[in-house]
Amino acid sequence: MGEAKRRQLALQAQALEAMAVDTPGGRIHVQWDHGASATPNAQLAFFAEFLTTTGVYDSWLDSCPLSYTSPNAPSKRDVLGTWLLAILAGHNRYAHITALRGDAVSAQILGMKKIISEDALRRSLSRMSAQQSQEWLGPQLMGSVQAALSTPWILDIDTTIKPLYGKQSGAQVSYNPHKPGRPSHALHTYWVGSLRLVLDVVVSPGKEHSAAKARPGLIGVLDKLTPEQRPALVRGDCGFGNEPFIAELEDRAQPYLFKLRQSAGVKKLLTRQFARDDWSTPGPSDQGWSAVEDTLKLSGWDKSRRVVVLRRAVKTDLALSRKAKNEPGAQGRRAAPRGQSRSGAQPQGTSNRRRPATLERMGRTDRVADA
Repeated sequence: MGEAKRRQLALQAQALEAMAVDTPGGRIHVQWDHGASATPNAQLAFFAEFLTTTGVYDSWLDSCPLSYTSPNAPSKRDVLGTWLLAILAGHNRYAHITALRGDAVSAQILGMKKIISEDALRRSLSRMSAQQSQEWLGPQLMGSVQAALSTPWILDIDTTIKPLYGKQSGAQVSYNPHKPGRPSHALHTYWVGSLRLVLDVVVSPGKEHSAAKARPGLIGVLDKLTPEQRPALVRGDCGFGNEPFIAELEDRAQPYLFKLRQSAGVKKLLTRQFARDDWSTPGPSDQGWSAVEDTLKLSGWDKSRRVVVLRRAVKTDLALSRKAKNEPGAQGRRAAPRGQSRSGAQPQGTSNRRRPATLERMGRTDRVADA
């Protein structure tokens, strides 16, 4: 037998040997079966080992405010373990938990006696008030991302409209771009840019989707951080570039970067920039963008602020085009700016709502950001 053959047999024998994995339920031996069908919960043992090694799972259980006095009540480990298994399985309704009732292996891995029913889980979670839940889960969520805040990072803000079906608390009919007329929740999310690590999410009724409703959550996230952990920049869309939001950050000496709406004052600012000759030259990593700085004081602002204008050449042709005479439909055509029909009227399906400041002139696309 050759050396390569013996090495291959040794690797196969090593793969068939059972691996010892330390889980919340004790040490479990995992053995690969290459001939069996795949199961979605096969990797749970290794994830449970991570939870045991880091102590995250035990800390999550111990800090939970749930408590029972009845001997017939389920244990706190069974309640939270069932909730965790449902989340890992991708369930988004309590009724889906029924599919986990026959999985005895997963319960053993997490040190549970049993997987409770959907009604028992619903009643258990309803015993905690909103304040108790926030005091319990807030530090747990922040503790999972604090190690990534020791280097300069960007805090991103976003508001997501979540359509709702059925009767749910806080469901209100308001602005809903995906399902107009459908009740919704407004999710104000704060996360670490690029890493997509969520710092906090504030679930608000559907009518509380404005930037004013997102400001208390942002201030709460900033207050939880030490000066060394503060973000180098708070970044948001044009909905956050208003005076109360900006003034709150300026009082805390927190740098920020917001887009500006396409208001009349912003349009005049963009028009003045075309005559300037001090635009920066795009570098290899600038993706063709050149920049220039100016100051702007809008009607709702109490002072002038620094504004950065970016522009780059558009990729589409804005010049006139005409087909050759021998081509089908050889009549002349006139190119129109984006968002307009060739006749100059607004096309069907478009909205008159203000968009982020973007103007197309002389083959250039310009954008404005308040810094």
